[in-house]
Amino acid sequence: AIPDVTVTTPSPPTEQELAAGSLSRFVVHHATTRYVTTATTHNLARWRGGRQSICPKTAGLAPKDDAFVTARLRALGVFVGAPVQSSPQCQVNVQILFTSNPKEAMDEVMRWATAPSTFGIRYSGGNADLLAYRSGPAVQGWYLATRSGARVLNTDLALVGLDVLPLWPRVTENYLGADRAGTHLGGNSGSGIGIGAVILIVDTTKIGSYAIGTIADYLTMLSLSMIQSPDHCDPLPSILDLMSSGCGRAEKPAAITAGDLAFLKALYYRNTGLGPSLSRSAIEDNMMRQFKGALANRN
Repeated sequence: AIPDVTVTTPSPPTEQELAAGSLSRFVVHHATTRYVTTATTHNLARWRGGRQSICPKTAGLAPKDDAFVTARLRALGVFVGAPVQSSPQCQVNVQILFTSNPKEAMDEVMRWATAPSTFGIRYSGGNADLLAYRSGPAVQGWYLATRSGARVLNTDLALVGLDVLPLWPRVTENYLGADRAGTHLGGNSGSGIGIGAVILIVDTTKIGSYAIGTIADYLTMLSLSMIQSPDHCDPLPSILDLMSSGCGRAEKPAAITAGDLAFLKALYYRNTGLGPSLSRSAIEDNMMRQFKGALANRN
């Protein structure tokens, strides 16, 4: 039997959690790629829909736990308005692997990513270090980001322009059109940015104390949005605080938070296939309206 994956809305943030610009910092930390010439451009990567809709698969755990992680990701994706393939029998584009030997799994992907027939030229020399295995994080992996605008709705992933980007990148402020590896998603206004595939590798030797539901929510957040480094904590709680080494909070969230869900709803607020995302400031405004609406309904 698969545990319940019904999504319930968490309690809205407190006034203290929303004070002193915390919401603005939360939005910035949940959005990895930035361009100095387009600070508020609508350039946040997300799933575009159509053929580039979410189809997850989990492996490496007991069958019922694999099924739960997959079902939880699907349920949360639908809840926030992200495009999710309706049939479980779809072409997998979110691969989640639990393993006690993450280096072996990551090296296999590295060989593919740095091969001349894939991304070898772009990630030659020292740039390959951006994709390599690191011994610290419990969760590592990559995003395949699309650059073809609305064309991806009706096109197989193999036929669109792609960038392979590491999870937890060292974020740099890139000028628009600067073709650099690591954090660059494409030399345009951002309207064509999308997530085409996600590969997450989870080190089972480092997550033994976490409940399966907590891990599922953490992985879902990584799958639905391209996230910045987790080694910080904002006053507004996030499920990403869970494994942060820079979080002084005594008690970390055990499930996806109201802030996380509000951010994802704002990210997927507009038609994902035809236009750009909301700007960071518009996402912040959208989140605040959601919080006020939830408080009004509760009162």
